[in-house]
Amino acid sequence: MPLTLDQLNTVPLAEAAQQLDGLYEHSPWIAEAALAQRPFTSLAHLKHAMTRVLAEGGRDAQVALIRAHPELAGKAMVSNTLTAESTHEQSKAGLTNCTPEEFAKIQQLNAAYNAKFGFPFILAVRGPRGLGLAKAEIIATFERRLDNHPDFELAECLRNIHRIAEIRLNDKFGIEPVLGNDVWDWQEKLSAHSDPGYAERGELTVTYLTEAHRACALRISHWMRDCGFDEVEIDAVGNVVGRYHAASPEAKTLLTGSHYDTVRNGGKYDGRLGIFVPMACVRELSRQGRRLPYGFEVVGFAEEEGQRYKATFLGSGALTGHFDTAWLDQQDADGITMREAMVHAGLCIDDIPKLQRDAARYLGFVEVHIEQGPVLNELNLPLGIVTSINGSVRYVGEIIGMASHAGTTPMDRRRDAATAAAELALFVEQRGGAVPHLVATVGMLEVPNGSINVVPGRCKFSLDIRATTNEVRDACADDVRAELARICEKRGLHFKLEETLRAAAAPSAPAWQARWERAVASLGVPLFRMPSGAGHDAMKLHEIMPQAMLFVRGQNAGISHNPLESTTSDDMQLAVDAFSRLLDQLAAES
Repeated sequence: MPLTLDQLNTVPLAEAAQQLDGLYEHSPWIAEAALAQRPFTSLAHLKHAMTRVLAEGGRDAQVALIRAHPELAGKAMVSNTLTAESTHEQSKAGLTNCTPEEFAKIQQLNAAYNAKFGFPFILAVRGPRGLGLAKAEIIATFERRLDNHPDFELAECLRNIHRIAEIRLNDKFGIEPVLGNDVWDWQEKLSAHSDPGYAERGELTVTYLTEAHRACALRISHWMRDCGFDEVEIDAVGNVVGRYHAASPEAKTLLTGSHYDTVRNGGKYDGRLGIFVPMACVRELSRQGRRLPYGFEVVGFAEEEGQRYKATFLGSGALTGHFDTAWLDQQDADGITMREAMVHAGLCIDDIPKLQRDAARYLGFVEVHIEQGPVLNELNLPLGIVTSINGSVRYVGEIIGMASHAGTTPMDRRRDAATAAAELALFVEQRGGAVPHLVATVGMLEVPNGSINVVPGRCKFSLDIRATTNEVRDACADDVRAELARICEKRGLHFKLEETLRAAAAPSAPAWQARWERAVASLGVPLFRMPSGAGHDAMKLHEIMPQAMLFVRGQNAGISHNPLESTTSDDMQLAVDAFSRLLDQLAAES
């Protein structure tokens, strides 16, 4: 019979420890220490308690735990001395049935890894969905992580150990994250659509109004209908809009959603998670035959990333009345204007002004989003409360000097544009790190027509500055501009600097942030508040209504805008549960 939380909370300590035996390989002390914190309000509460025990256990205990684990497809597997749990996991991933070539490759990687790090490679081989990773993916992950710094890799092993324990705990309690699995599956299926040139390489790229983009919109609309939305439409800019009616037709509406376009060679969860989590909530409401005392509108925003055209937030901007018709004449890399793309997609350009929402008819906007950073992952926390979306400003610039012969121009007579840009980049790094919640980045450097034997006469660069307040952002931008002028004067150069984007900071509305906090706390998950360094559709909706966001932990050190972007179905389940509890709170307040 599966365990229950009530049993675990009430039985004697020794019996409870025995019930949790096997979660951490040959290391019962972790569960035993965590059990001192009984009673647990949820499995999430118990999971976090165990992560804290290990975090506070010290490096020696952590390394010992890692060394207690068997190698993948190693000697213990060959000799049949794996624990029952490890046998099951390695079997799920097909490691007990390797070809001779696969086995030899894994043995080679095991040896190289042990030689570098001094402990075995740890990977939660049942994966983010619990079904088991493909052997090719396991080998690719093995090879990639061999390049990590030892301290980072130790932490990555511990994070994977906690994921292994999470899956084992689910097995003991007979728990399956059903809704999280559904959300995970939706994202996996949607990722089958990718733009030409990327699809052939197995890369995910979905840019505005391509065939892949339109296929995504159609599929999302079909799933919305399956979930029980009362109205589903693809609007005049390509947003997919689903509405679940209120119990009363006069009621206001809660708005949510995120974007379904991607960056080039991006991940499966950025944006899309914020569409599918509320969709799962609507499906549950529909199955229960339950109506809320307010309407619920879920929008899959057609464009947020600015990849095909030099315009961002096209989808959410249309809802706030900020769609700039000048964008229609922008051309993509193939010379296709946005107007032509919209007509080809069957969109009615004349209807775009009609998309503007009347804020008086809405309660507010909430958004769920993968974190796109390492913070929650490092803290072993599945959810985070967003306090503010950082304000940002972007520039493109050019430093102009004099190209000259690298062999004949003395060092003290050069007008080197590239070294000036390098000096600026170091200042930007220092200035961005001098203030909390401020980041500054030189992301692009280019020497046009550069040559190995020519002193660079020109250097183009980009500048991205973000902070939780506009004042901190602007102070940094002023200092960087002043430093650029000083560098150029000192070196006998001149510069151009053009602002290309400015977005105001979007602090979360206190009442809505508090609702997210109560929802997360009710799940037994510790509260963690954090700013968002990335931009989101919520920034646009913030211009006309209150907004607040919930972050979901990312795997692989939280990397995003990258094929390695990932999260687990367990964390997605918690996001669905938190969203459902927010809806319940709002219903109780109405």
